[in-house]
Amino acid sequence: MDPEAHWESVYRAKAPDAVSWYRPHLDLSLRLIERAATSRAASIIDVGGGESTLVDDLVRLGYQNLTVLDIAPTALAVTRSRLGPAAESVQWIAADVTRVALPHDSFDVWHDRAVFHFLTTLEERAAYVQNVLMSMRPGGSVIVSAFGPEGPTHCSGLDVVRYDAQTLHNQFGRAFRLVDSAQELHRTPWGTTQQFVYCYCLVD
Repeated sequence: MDPEAHWESVYRAKAPDAVSWYRPHLDLSLRLIERAATSRAASIIDVGGGESTLVDDLVRLGYQNLTVLDIAPTALAVTRSRLGPAAESVQWIAADVTRVALPHDSFDVWHDRAVFHFLTTLEERAAYVQNVLMSMRPGGSVIVSAFGPEGPTHCSGLDVVRYDAQTLHNQFGRAFRLVDSAQELHRTPWGTTQQFVYCYCLVD
């Protein structure tokens, strides 16, 4: 299966607010990012940002150095259109995070809500972590959220891996120091709940 083709199909078939992970505002993510990025000039990348409203809120809060990466160009196009002229101030990357060559030592904050749990092989997870290490500045903050132990076992027709805070952090290794973790019960647009686990780490 071609991952890009799969996600392009998902985003072409469903409205932005008709996918299970949709929230009008990613409140917990925003709180953690504001905690991590006290300067509005901080370089922030949202991995799997797609049609998420996170970038809208970060622009509204005055962050000036934003990057959104997603495997589906269709999803990025929707968000760029929604932002209007403000989209010109954001860097957009259509790529697979496990394969893309990101610039070295470029980001102060790495945010990912709901990409990492789709990486079901050791090779994919290792490539992801290597990209984080190479692209983050020393002392940077890494905020990653994935399905928790009681979360779904499948999403959008794909298998997922579920984590608690410790097993999620363990995927990243000694170069990442766990600062905080949290659980969130996300309510889907159709009223069911999904358990997410967040880990907030620093790159040592």
